[in-house]
Amino acid sequence: MPEGTYRAVGEPGGPEDAVDRGEGFGERLLGRLLDRAHETPPQLIAPLVAEEIRAIGGRDVSILLQDYAQLSLVPLLDGDLADGEPLPLEGSIAGRAFLSETVAEQRRDDGVRLFLPLLDGGDEIGVMALTMDSVDDGDRRWLRRLARLVAGMLVAKSPYTDHFLRTRRREPMSVPAEIQWSLLPPLSMATPEVAVAGILEPSYNVAGDSLDYALDDDVLHLLVIDAMGHGLNAAVLATVAVGAYRHARRAQAGLAELYAFMDTAIDAQFGPDHFVTAQMLRLNTGTGHLEWVNAGHPAPMLIRDHRVIGALEGPGTLPVGFGGAKPQINTRQLRRGDRVLAYTDGLVEEHTAGGTLFGEDRLVATIERVSPASATVRQMVRDLSHTLMRERGGITSDDATLFLIEWCGATAGHPTGWCG
Repeated sequence: MPEGTYRAVGEPGGPEDAVDRGEGFGERLLGRLLDRAHETPPQLIAPLVAEEIRAIGGRDVSILLQDYAQLSLVPLLDGDLADGEPLPLEGSIAGRAFLSETVAEQRRDDGVRLFLPLLDGGDEIGVMALTMDSVDDGDRRWLRRLARLVAGMLVAKSPYTDHFLRTRRREPMSVPAEIQWSLLPPLSMATPEVAVAGILEPSYNVAGDSLDYALDDDVLHLLVIDAMGHGLNAAVLATVAVGAYRHARRAQAGLAELYAFMDTAIDAQFGPDHFVTAQMLRLNTGTGHLEWVNAGHPAPMLIRDHRVIGALEGPGTLPVGFGGAKPQINTRQLRRGDRVLAYTDGLVEEHTAGGTLFGEDRLVATIERVSPASATVRQMVRDLSHTLMRERGGITSDDATLFLIEWCGATAGHPTGWCG
């Protein structure tokens, strides 16, 4: 068979049945898949992708989704997709493709096994794997586009089914964690100007911690909260706080008005005995001007050239819900490439296995050890969270959340054209 053509699997072998992978082939494949996906039920999206890939000579198609703890890739078991066990992010070829956000190839006796990262707007979905007899640069180009389309399809269909969410679970999830995960935006985003990434621990039992963000024109809005208490009560309190924040933000309220609206909502609903600590930030993605209100929360860390410059200290404000406090707004001008790490106190107030308080100094030392090896904010926040967990001896008696922002500026960006 000539290079560049494949017969459809299971079809007769005549030349009229071969698929020409010449100019425009990838565009036709992607267009056909997009047309068919429009009315395809969520549970049939993955089998549809496998069918289209088999029709052009691919085989052993597998879609692996990142688990909630960001430790492994879990195979989606749908239709004719290839079976398999969860793969670790560290130490597997699929994990390498996911972490590096680049295509990985494995030469085998039966052809080439390709692992393609599934990315949607900077959000990491997982990896798609498939085997072909051979690949050239043209194939790699349309396969990368196919992976981006598949990632978008999975994101678009996810709200209509529980199947993708169930696949990502490696442990039973508590009701408070269920509530918190339903509140969250995608945990990562990247544009040429700015990138964000977050992670919550313990993934399957988080209750009072939450985060939120929105990018409106050249303003990035960010929120990190820690609701008092534990369990379901903390989750309900956090739900009201995030809902009030979003309501005021979407009404284009300034930081002072955001704080006041959240404060009033929590005070009116729960009374003065309940509160939420919060970091509310606004970043101008064109100028790097950062402003924030610190409502009883640990001060964010400013990271520059992989070193912690210091905490973003400034006048604080009472936690949200005490009623009537006047918010104090702090400002800082960022440099291109600066990263800002917001976190909850569960990271530093935890005790190690030996009973020693973990503390801010050890957090700083861990950041500076992890940062140089982390090319993206997604890698850094994941590596930092997992390293901190090991440093604490695997102990997480309170919620521990990290939220990392990188500012690249209006025209800088990374060599790839994307920040973070």
